[in-house]
Amino acid sequence: MFTPQGPSLRELTVQALSSVEHGYDLLASKFDATLFRTSDRLLIAVTGTLKTLGPFDSGLDVCCGTGAGLGVLRSVCAGRVTGVDFSTGMLTRARNAHPTADLVRADALALPFAPAFDLAVSFGAFGHFLPADQRTLFAQVHVALRPGGTFAFPLPAPPPVGSRLYWTLWGFDAAMRVRNAVWRPPFVMYYRTFRLADVRARLEAAGFEVSLTPVETLGRREDGSPHCRLVVARKK
Repeated sequence: MFTPQGPSLRELTVQALSSVEHGYDLLASKFDATLFRTSDRLLIAVTGTLKTLGPFDSGLDVCCGTGAGLGVLRSVCAGRVTGVDFSTGMLTRARNAHPTADLVRADALALPFAPAFDLAVSFGAFGHFLPADQRTLFAQVHVALRPGGTFAFPLPAPPPVGSRLYWTLWGFDAAMRVRNAVWRPPFVMYYRTFRLADVRARLEAAGFEVSLTPVETLGRREDGSPHCRLVVARKK
């Protein structure tokens, strides 16, 4: 998952043998040249969908990385936007791209915010949280939102069972589990631990009311289902 301008295979290997935090510090300067970065196509599509759900004032990008989601918040929020991440290297890149945003270094499992935000988003970070930690993450976001606030994030449809992408993701997760069984510190990054039914139940347990909004500009599959849904969790 790299380009000629991005990190080499050796650099990605070194990252994968580090902790999650240190790995992203190492990758930060070249992260936006990898396929791990959320695509502009998805960011634009989510922005358009969020605009139909607003208006929003203040916004929070959870696990903001180099700041791709901060641009989404800028487009849909009238007030201040904030990004939080635990990688100093990624935050440095985000600060260069979004100098007027508030950027905070913190663990998403211990967010340092009182209820202050109308909208929270997150892009591409959930594979770094084991199922048990997802409950804590959602509870932390719930605390950071004002009453009636919204936590929204895209959730692509799972690949068809037996497809090339299905086996690619299955193989990646299997390799990561073997790596974490034999190497420390662990590097938590899985693609198949964020299933819609489980996510919905965990959000509801955290105190959210959950609905799904198709991201129509990304199209639909042959069976008529959307390629991507926006999970919309509102704080009661």
